[in-house]
Amino acid sequence: MTRSPRPAPGDGGALSLEMAILAPVLLVMFGLMALAGRVYLAGSTVDNAARDAARAASLQNSPGAAQQAALQIANQSLTSQGVHCASTDVTVPTAGFSAPLGQPAAVTVTVTCQVELAGLFPGVPGSKTLRGSFTCSIDQYRQRAAGPMPLTSQALGVHVA
Repeated sequence: MTRSPRPAPGDGGALSLEMAILAPVLLVMFGLMALAGRVYLAGSTVDNAARDAARAASLQNSPGAAQQAALQIANQSLTSQGVHCASTDVTVPTAGFSAPLGQPAAVTVTVTCQVELAGLFPGVPGSKTLRGSFTCSIDQYRQRAAGPMPLTSQALGVHVA
């Protein structure tokens, strides 16, 4: 029968002490990694909301309808993905809607969402502002304002000599 070697004198309990020191450090590190992952996912959701809102705005015929559609779609997108913003701002510059027919134009939507970190990871104080922006082109041959579309040679892209 063989005997297991005895630990050297003075080493008893060293492993317990090392684990008592290392365990909280590992828990904090894993918690910070989980928080960073949740913030990244929330930021990705804000980017997706900006993309959806820009697409919805580009399909409208007027600046007012574009702003309203972008706001509605951005809020729906954020809510459906479970991101609860303390404050939300949807910016829709509508200068592209005043471009003449036949000219390329675009609309850029910027969604800004301030999320409480406790909503992403329980017990974490503070908040983080997440911002996403997306640009979508406006169909250059589609009517862009309410009312009848003028049928001029310039609007149709025809040059008459």
